[in-house]
Amino acid sequence: MYQPSSRKEADMRLDSQVLDLETAVKDGILGGNCGVISTGFGLKKLDLKLMAEELESIDVPTVFICPISLEPMRDPVTLCTGQTYERSNIVKWFSLGHYTCPTTMQELWDDSVTPNKTLQQLIYSWFSQKYLAMKKRSEDVQGRVKEVLENLKKVKGQARVQALKELRQVVQAHGTALKTVVENGGIAFISSLLGPFTTHAVGSEVIGILVNLNLDLNSKSDLLQPAKISLIVDILNEGSIETKINCTRLIGMLMEGNDFASQNVASLSLLVGLLRLVKDKKHQSGVLSGLILLKTVCSNESVRNSFVNVGAVPQLVELMPGLNNECLELVLCILELLSSIPEGRLALKDCPNTIPNVVKLLMKASENCTLLALSILWSICKFAPEECASLAVDAGLAAKLLLVIQSGYDPVLKQRSAELLKLCSLNYTDNIFISKCKLTRTIE
Repeated sequence: MYQPSSRKEADMRLDSQVLDLETAVKDGILGGNCGVISTGFGLKKLDLKLMAEELESIDVPTVFICPISLEPMRDPVTLCTGQTYERSNIVKWFSLGHYTCPTTMQELWDDSVTPNKTLQQLIYSWFSQKYLAMKKRSEDVQGRVKEVLENLKKVKGQARVQALKELRQVVQAHGTALKTVVENGGIAFISSLLGPFTTHAVGSEVIGILVNLNLDLNSKSDLLQPAKISLIVDILNEGSIETKINCTRLIGMLMEGNDFASQNVASLSLLVGLLRLVKDKKHQSGVLSGLILLKTVCSNESVRNSFVNVGAVPQLVELMPGLNNECLELVLCILELLSSIPEGRLALKDCPNTIPNVVKLLMKASENCTLLALSILWSICKFAPEECASLAVDAGLAAKLLLVIQSGYDPVLKQRSAELLKLCSLNYTDNIFISKCKLTRTIE
């Protein structure tokens, strides 16, 4: 759906005045030269529907938009009220039994429609100018990409870094550049620049390009070679925040759909680098990227013990306060995965802030966060009931569980809450449990 810009809405409000093309041209709404352009193509040969689809992201003048569909008009017709619509839309309006002007709701004293040839010509002219200009820019971009790729095969050192930087900027700015890189064998060539002797300056630019490309299976397999993965992880640990995020995204792309990639990729150096990244709350995009990759890595059970051994659990627990819901859910998901192994449960139990921080999250964030938090608490309390259940009760868990049970949450969530409540009460008499949980008023 096309949305006119606020400036255009102010200049030409279709719901309050009759369309005035002369004023529109005078006020500059239609841009400069609005006549039929002279090109190598006949104007009518350019398909307006195709042009409109390819130019969908650009602001279209309000006078070109049908007030009914909010799409550019191809066959504009004007009613007796002076309002203009796409022919097919207004005909459908009439077929539904409406004999009013959709914009003004005035009753029509004449139901005939008049083709607005002037506006139709202006629409074709405007879209043709924009379309041909876009095609020209696209051709320029494609030519520049080919030049840079050829140049990269010849240059070394700082000149190579500069050429890669230019290619990265072009690829990030223009979608057509991506296709040109792929069609000219750019992925294989750019990937070949990563190796044991690649400088971090070159590697950072290569990675910045690769994360913007659609990598096929062969390209991913090539990049998963130990020497290349090792370099990417080294750059992740030492690069700028933008480079760290690019490395994280690239590793995530390589692991996508590959169940064995976690074992090949998940070195201690990667896990430590990702922990550093997610702890840097000044860069939220880095926190999110790092947590997404950590969740993917920890989905492989063989990696979880290594992650626990690098001290991940207390660091993730301390990270929770202040996170947004999306990041918080990822942290809880990772901790739940770690709680599935004995080492993870022990680390969660030994961290003094695990129970207080997790209990606070019950019914505070999303329903999924509550479900994950309950699963973590269940694992800990089941692992060490005498020690952890009492700590959980002191942290206010029982009152929270009652609220969950009485809420409109999923039955599975309520059942898990009831089981955890029963587990927490085992070490107390009824009266002591009620008093410790401060539930007297709730029960009465």
